Amino acid sequence: MFNLDMAPADPILGLTDAFRNDPAPGKINLGVGVYKDDNGRTPIMRAVKKAEQRLLDSESTKSYLAISGLPTLPSLTQPLLLGEDSDLPGSGRVVTAQAPGGTGALRVAADFLRKATPDTTVWISTPTWANHTGIFQAAGLATNNYPYYDAARQGLDRDAFLSALDAVPAGDIVVLHACCHNPSGVDPDEATWREVAGIAAARGWLPIFDFAYQGFGAGLAEDRAGIVTVLDTGVPAFICSSYSKNFGLYNERIGAVTFVGETADEAERAFSHIKVAIRSNYSNPPSHGGSIVAAILSEDDLRAEWEDELTVMRDRIFAMRKGLADGLAARGVDRDFDFIKHQKGMFSFAGITPAQVDALRERHHVYAVRSGRINVAGITSAEMDRVCDALADVLAND
Repeated sequence: MFNLDMAPADPILGLTDAFRNDPAPGKINLGVGVYKDDNGRTPIMRAVKKAEQRLLDSESTKSYLAISGLPTLPSLTQPLLLGEDSDLPGSGRVVTAQAPGGTGALRVAADFLRKATPDTTVWISTPTWANHTGIFQAAGLATNNYPYYDAARQGLDRDAFLSALDAVPAGDIVVLHACCHNPSGVDPDEATWREVAGIAAARGWLPIFDFAYQGFGAGLAEDRAGIVTVLDTGVPAFICSSYSKNFGLYNERIGAVTFVGETADEAERAFSHIKVAIRSNYSNPPSHGGSIVAAILSEDDLRAEWEDELTVMRDRIFAMRKGLADGLAARGVDRDFDFIKHQKGMFSFAGITPAQVDALRERHHVYAVRSGRINVAGITSAEMDRVCDALADVLAND
């Protein structure tokens, strides 16, 4: 019936399958994009466990949620994304729907845009998260790329980045990583975000912020600064946010799609079509993850404990970045890896070739994405020497 070739394996999920099938003891997976603690586990946060217990005691129904999700989630999500002192929440210009993870939020935005602006092009950074292009193309939108990462300097290719944004036609869509750029870990600085804001306002393209890692960069407020800077110009925008990482709720699939309109009327009309996109996709979101987030954000004791735990996670990521850079320097590798200390979030390009990635796996049973992206948060203190030894070996010999 179906004359189809085998579909290619997902570059990240396929890597996880290969890791699982490797019988070697002490194998290390630096490919999968989840936070791990120093014991190599993806923990359930204490605030989450407490919230779940309260929900277990108080929950009285398993009925469907509304199409847009929990009614309390928008008023809790919007200040987190935009700032507790922002005038936007409550202005009528901001609408939010719960979504099944950041991926679901992006797909809802894509489906909305396919209907609202079918001839638009979606511009995506080079490099980017492996699923970005697929999501927008699956919705029927054309995609193109703008330059972002300078591999030679291990930093932002600022001039090329800004020049490309200045050439995006009015009405097109630009996907921007709000913080902790995946896969490079390289973020624009404050001055560059001001340039981006000015270009967006002058050129008339629509930003979509992929905000998957709030709190993993420099802090909850610091990580939203780019979004706030752009929205201060009055431009409309989508924010597709995830609670998977900063709440450790990976398998609960909880995120949000937020639209900021130029006017309250535009936001209201857009929201009616966002709900249509949701209804024809998954109808309504699952309840449990959203209920956990709502409980934590609305109860002072849980909110304080969650923020403390998030700080511990962020500090551990930085400690692993420092340990990796210092460990490679101590082994006398012939290049400077200090740039790893200055990147943000879980990911970094390790400056290794696909052949070196293969050698890491084959000789040392250390797994990374073939682009050279590694999950720094996947390293534990006990594994640091092995990872540094393995990287030093392939850098010297492959």
